[in-house]
Amino acid sequence: MSIPSTQKQWVIQSTGNGLDELVYQDASVPKLGQNEVLVKLRGASINFRDLLIPKGEYVFPLNLPIVAGSDGAGEIVAVGPRVTKWKPGDRVVTLFNQGHQSGRIDEAATRTGLGGCIDGTLRQYGAFDQDGLARMPANLDFVEAATLCCAALTSWNALNGLRRLAKGETVLVQGTGASVYLHYRYFAKAAGATVIATTSSAEKAKILKKIGADHVINYREDPNWGETARKLSPGGAGVDHVIEIGGEGTMTQSLRSIKYEGIISVIGMLGGMQPKDSIMEALAHVCVIRGVYVGSKAQLEEMIAAIEKHDIHPVVDDKVFTLDETKDALEYLMNQKHFGKIGIKIE
Repeated sequence: MSIPSTQKQWVIQSTGNGLDELVYQDASVPKLGQNEVLVKLRGASINFRDLLIPKGEYVFPLNLPIVAGSDGAGEIVAVGPRVTKWKPGDRVVTLFNQGHQSGRIDEAATRTGLGGCIDGTLRQYGAFDQDGLARMPANLDFVEAATLCCAALTSWNALNGLRRLAKGETVLVQGTGASVYLHYRYFAKAAGATVIATTSSAEKAKILKKIGADHVINYREDPNWGETARKLSPGGAGVDHVIEIGGEGTMTQSLRSIKYEGIISVIGMLGGMQPKDSIMEALAHVCVIRGVYVGSKAQLEEMIAAIEKHDIHPVVDDKVFTLDETKDALEYLMNQKHFGKIGIKIE
């Protein structure tokens, strides 16, 4: 493949002014370091994080200006002289935190996030350390594969990172959009677990039932949905896993739903960062409350193996954007017009 000298990319210049901080520009194709590979990016996807960063509301480290985007898939077109793990033609996906290879995440690894501290995926070509990539699932296309790097890996880590989800257990997934819910549904069903979903409307409840939720609770109609979820669990003992997204607005109900020795995985803060409950509630409810920050390369590879084994395909919104339309895609996300992950096709 002929490699050009210049490319197009989206850069976050600063924070505070939202999407006005994103600039579409011409740039040089990166030169390779000794241990790096050059990836012709073919697909990307966007996350809520990509809205928070330019707004100045992201809580993890940043190193601006930076090429935006954490999620990408593509084909290796060149390798550095000391690269031993890849060759041109290999199809790969990006690792969100490039320094999180296995085991527990540490502070240093949080400073290796693509699109935050290291140039990301919303560009035509990217140079990545050979350890910052994983083999792309053979059953997915580039845009599908590009949806795995953040939301899907966070889902996998939440369900399997601390204690592996077991057959017969129950998972409560809070008021998520279908794009996030579907990852949990697929992974939970593959493990033989039951899924309870919460949502805000009868229309969304019908959709969640259609795509596989065993039980759906409308939290607007049922303010005590945590107790309801508990009653739906085997023997009324409580759910084994809660995927906590609301933060300030939902933690009380999560605690009411959780089983003794259950795990509440905190992956979001849509309702705010000031929960009404003391951390001492973990003792009162005999549970684990755990923050989850995406996952490691080892977990990414494990998840990819499961995706291939069960032929799991992520749901991508019918409207797939091109690279130059990325700002339109972010507005589409902001206005919640999507169903499934929002994909970016890169030429």
